Amino acid sequence: MALTAAQMEQQKKQAEELLFSGPQALGFAKSLFFGQFVAPLVLPYPELKPDERDTVEKAVADVRQFALEKIDAARIDREADIPPEVIQGLGDLGVLGMTAPVQYGGRGFSQMGYCKVMEIIGGHCASTAVFVNAHHSIGIRALLLFGTEEQKRRWLPPLVRGEQLAAFALTEPEAGSDAANVQTMALPTADGKSYVLNGEKRYITNGAIAKVLTVMARTPVPGSDETKVTAFLVTPDMPGFEVVEARMAKCGIRGTATARLAFKNMAVPAENVLGQIGKGLRVALTVLDFGRTTFGACCTGAAKTCLQASIKHANSRVQFKQKIGDFELIKKKIAFMAAHAFAMEAMTTQCAAFIDRGAEDYMLETAMLKVFTTEALWQIVNDTLQIYGGQGYFSNEPYERMMRDARINQIGEGANEVLKAFIALVGMRGVGEQLKGVLDAFSHPLKERGKIWQFVRDQVSSRLSTPDIPVQTPSLQPEARQLARRIREFGLAVQGMLRQYREAILERQYIQERISDAACDLYASSCTLSRLDCLLSGNNHLPDAAKRDVISGRYFLRLADRRIRRNLADLTDNDDEWTTKAADTAMGR
Repeated sequence: MALTAAQMEQQKKQAEELLFSGPQALGFAKSLFFGQFVAPLVLPYPELKPDERDTVEKAVADVRQFALEKIDAARIDREADIPPEVIQGLGDLGVLGMTAPVQYGGRGFSQMGYCKVMEIIGGHCASTAVFVNAHHSIGIRALLLFGTEEQKRRWLPPLVRGEQLAAFALTEPEAGSDAANVQTMALPTADGKSYVLNGEKRYITNGAIAKVLTVMARTPVPGSDETKVTAFLVTPDMPGFEVVEARMAKCGIRGTATARLAFKNMAVPAENVLGQIGKGLRVALTVLDFGRTTFGACCTGAAKTCLQASIKHANSRVQFKQKIGDFELIKKKIAFMAAHAFAMEAMTTQCAAFIDRGAEDYMLETAMLKVFTTEALWQIVNDTLQIYGGQGYFSNEPYERMMRDARINQIGEGANEVLKAFIALVGMRGVGEQLKGVLDAFSHPLKERGKIWQFVRDQVSSRLSTPDIPVQTPSLQPEARQLARRIREFGLAVQGMLRQYREAILERQYIQERISDAACDLYASSCTLSRLDCLLSGNNHLPDAAKRDVISGRYFLRLADRRIRRNLADLTDNDDEWTTKAADTAMGR
């Protein structure tokens, strides 16, 4: 059914709010859409600062030991609960306040250091990883980023010690991936001292066990009929706070307490507003950037666990008088795991480094990380179960649980289909604005001849040359040149699609998916190449593990290059018309 003019205008306003309307900074991922490679943003490969390295390595070792001794993932899944002693232990280790400043009782870790810890937890127990992510990466992160000094002093100390838990309440029946469609209302009282909240939330991790929740609700815009989303700090002792369902039964990550909540005339003091009135979407989307980064770390940990388990089984299981690892179709699966685990870690590290450096723009990179790592992990878990065969299907092995746990990843924190459209449209936005500016300039050729001439020069340059990718390792020059060619071709393809479809590109989701998938592989390849350059630069005596990593990374570049070329070719050679026809016929349309 066609949208009305009013609906289209409302969607436009929501999109502008979601995309933080105004001039857009050109981050690394956005530069790819222009056919550019902004080398200083990814080269050299980021590493922990020397003064943090030892502390992080000890924390990683401590968390690994704690996980092995105290976190029983099978029991957590079976009993659908994370024991209090596990939560207490994580608090004692500082995991629940790892990036919070020391002055509030936290450990003051960088995002990169925190991701290395979360990789360990994600590789051991997905329920525990999601619990920690909900509490720290999105639960207290909003308070860390947007809270006033008074709010931080009041709320943070018990949260970072794990004495209290946090939750982030965005999702509701009409708002999930469509974050702008929050329906919970918060109306100011006549005296302006509080807001009265009415509405409901669902799928809220830690919702029934948290003592502090960041709740998104709509507030009126003074002098108009509009409403905008505002973030509130809410506690369950407020009259009108109701836990409708404390633990929703679900397919995977069963240990997490996923709740349905309701707010019925619940008064929240005005001083509990987090950030600015009407700027709640900025709070939500900024926090999700952090959550998606640790999401990537957890997926990386799970991928590494699957890889090691698959290698062990392939080297020991004998069928047809051969170890199954001798068969090419098993080798293919293990090679995919090794290659993508390498790339997943490289992407996670780069995204964490953007956060640590205070980069202005990494929204696309974290969305790409989330899409790429969750889809790669889904295949990796599936292949692991396949390598184990019937043995892997039974619950005395962890792989059926890991498969159930991994399935939520492509849905949570933004469904991948929505994020693919987001990646494509946000990435193409700057290119589209540039093309529109040039078209407008041609209407006044004498006045705008400088802009026209610059555009012509850029077009000639983009077709005759490739971006410079300054790797330090001579042996990586062929891979660097190949990646540069793909970036040039991608930039030209983006221009071609915008010229062909113009505004209609907003509705062409088949095109958006191919653009997004190619962009994700370009970003993953850039991070992988940077990591390879770091491993190989000036090091002639690599340990065996690093040599294996180099082979895995180089193999990933080949796989990704093939996928990029396929996606770009499919932009113009596809069965899209028949896809739509088959779907519409099946749906009786």
